Amino acid sequence: MRADARKNRDQLLAVAGAAIAEQGVDVSLRDIARRADVGLATLLRHFPTREALLDALLRTSFDELTAKADELERVSEPKAALVSWLRDCVAWTTEYRGVTVLMAAAIEDSESALHASCVTLRAAGARLLTRAQAAGAARTDLDGTDLFALVAALAWLGDQPSLAPRADHLFEVVASAILTNTESGSAEAERRPASHR
Repeated sequence: MRADARKNRDQLLAVAGAAIAEQGVDVSLRDIARRADVGLATLLRHFPTREALLDALLRTSFDELTAKADELERVSEPKAALVSWLRDCVAWTTEYRGVTVLMAAAIEDSESALHASCVTLRAAGARLLTRAQAAGAARTDLDGTDLFALVAALAWLGDQPSLAPRADHLFEVVASAILTNTESGSAEAERRPASHR
């Protein structure tokens, strides 16, 4: 790839990331091209579809989250590994508004440019969940699809201005529902005033 073409591609990805963070995954491609100071034809030469653009933009993050799951599997105990990865995954999904809807659709569509990355990411979370279940640290009636749905639900909460201040608390509620023998969750519930229970 020529240097100017590489520069245009990198600029488009940087601008697309900012635009999606602000406006969500349905942001206009024309708007992205305008912000990047290139023509729409230039954008489409690099990324012929919205999904191709999103795949290029999101693949690095998917790969990082997958690698993080692998690392946590090696160095952390099962419960801590699952919660840490879940927290990172939710934090990442809240950076790009609407991305979880796109990811769920991509998992079901083997023709999607995002399919392979999304399936790999879901499998990484499922491995951590299975490991925690085998250690008796997580409920056994959940699977990777359920875990992904919970990530999507928590990301949605983070996107709601009126609920965003409660996102951390609600993450803890969901995490304690996934885990077994969570004394800290029950102790916290006992400390909380009755009006908040």
